Amino acid sequence: MTRQMSGAKMIVQALIDQGVDTVFGYPGGAVLPIYDEVFQQNAIRHILVRHEQGAVHAAEGYARATGKPGVVLVTSGPGATNAVTGLTDALMDSIPIIVLTGQVPTFMIGSDAFQEADTVGITRPCTKHNWLVKETDALSGVLHEAFHVATHGRPGPVLVDIPKDVQFATGTYTPPKPSVSHYQPKVKGDMEEITELVAAIEKAKKPVFYTGGGVINSGPAASQLLRELVKSTGFPITSTLMGLGCYPASGENWLGMLGMHGLYQANMAMHDCDLLINIGARFDDRITGRIDAFSPKSTKAHIDIDPSSINKVIKTDIPIVGDVGHVLEDILKVWKSRGRQTNSEALTKWWAQIEEWKKVDCLKFTQKGKIIKPQHALVRLEELTKKYDRYICTEVGQHQMWAAQYLGFEDPNRWMTSGGLGTMGYGFPASIGVQMAHPDALVINVAGEASWLMNMQEMGTAVQYRLPVKQFILNNERLGMVRQWQELLHGERYSQSWSEALPDFVKLADAFGAKGILCSDPDDLDDAIMEMITHDGPVIFDCLVEKHENCFPMIPSGKAHNEMLLGEASTQGVIDSKGSVLV
Repeated sequence: MTRQMSGAKMIVQALIDQGVDTVFGYPGGAVLPIYDEVFQQNAIRHILVRHEQGAVHAAEGYARATGKPGVVLVTSGPGATNAVTGLTDALMDSIPIIVLTGQVPTFMIGSDAFQEADTVGITRPCTKHNWLVKETDALSGVLHEAFHVATHGRPGPVLVDIPKDVQFATGTYTPPKPSVSHYQPKVKGDMEEITELVAAIEKAKKPVFYTGGGVINSGPAASQLLRELVKSTGFPITSTLMGLGCYPASGENWLGMLGMHGLYQANMAMHDCDLLINIGARFDDRITGRIDAFSPKSTKAHIDIDPSSINKVIKTDIPIVGDVGHVLEDILKVWKSRGRQTNSEALTKWWAQIEEWKKVDCLKFTQKGKIIKPQHALVRLEELTKKYDRYICTEVGQHQMWAAQYLGFEDPNRWMTSGGLGTMGYGFPASIGVQMAHPDALVINVAGEASWLMNMQEMGTAVQYRLPVKQFILNNERLGMVRQWQELLHGERYSQSWSEALPDFVKLADAFGAKGILCSDPDDLDDAIMEMITHDGPVIFDCLVEKHENCFPMIPSGKAHNEMLLGEASTQGVIDSKGSVLV
């Protein structure tokens, strides 16, 4: 039923009707009518962050850990502009969030009023869609449309800019209605293309599944269908950074992550395969390396709900536009109806080659002496936490890649990281959003000290809401990935890649009212990690690690997948497809 109410009350009512239980935000003059309505209800929890960027990243973490859209409420001007980094991050990684911003009254727009900004203009390039609502009667319809757009098709961030006079005025509230939007993305794949892909599956001699975040965004059923397809065909499977968990890390067919810091066997399989089946990934540059040398002899299939992603970077032989879950379901039906055929003799030889590549042992390292290797810290973290109800977030840098390499994910929605934008400062507020969604789970943010400091103020949020988030900081006192590139590509000229004024993280934790733990000795590491895990509140764990450790494997800039730099403990140098050292 339609009802008369103020615009501010409409906003709260629309959130309730859309099933929202948590909003991350920061008040200001242009949203005070909304905050007054928030105060007068108990259906929605409001989480007061310490910075608007933190609010958006927290909403991203919440969305990725639940599969539901995250919601943000911030004021006009700097409140909106501070949200831009988070919006761009969500756009790059296809995360559904709804950002509600206040705006100066309609009659003041364009007058350079106090805390006025062209929010719609500023955020047009970093949202899936945005709206400026100038009439209260239109507000509820726009809000419901915003949720629809954010969560349908390729998910992404949307923004609704709401002038203060629209919040005060009375209008007609309309409840959400199903399927009234003009935005109706195609979810079913073309059956002719699906049949063509099944025919290619039946004949392939060296196939590989290349999976991405689109599998996870499609929902739990998509991951289950993918696992069934992998098990039934016996094909190897790899994943992007964003797709980790869509297939279990303990699975027999798992090759590990691919890409710039991916595993040797995964990258070699991508390079040498004759059928590459891309399921919900973008062919982004961290994966493809040199485009003209990317998987040069393969037939390429691409399944994606976003038609603009197909043929954007890599020419595709079998393009299938549709939702991953729907397409996988149809692939399985067609494949089964045709007799579940594969080229088993060729597959046996292909797996024999993959097993040879695995012998390179590209993640091997040696922990010796009294300095903690960052890889060792993550191996111990994995061993001591893997049996818990665990969610992992990361910041961005070397620690992020090591976490992807050494931590195993058995299920989707357990891994939250900034992939496309590479946003330092993402992980800590994201962990707050995850912990809000799963209050009884073990939530760990694997961080570098430089990234963590970018949103350290959110420690106040964690303490205020008694969120037991664990900040596992691999502290090398360096901007680790910047320093690595300077060493390898810029003649060891370490320009501005370290700080001479780092805080004492234990004292910092104490100042916020949290627990701080310092560990610098590998012999103490297990006990210190267990102390972190078992503490019932937020923890800052300062793990002092080797300062100049490099993250390998690594595909150097401008090189192909079969030209990888490997670490000191595996095979030195650059390796070709036969395991021969090239450099």
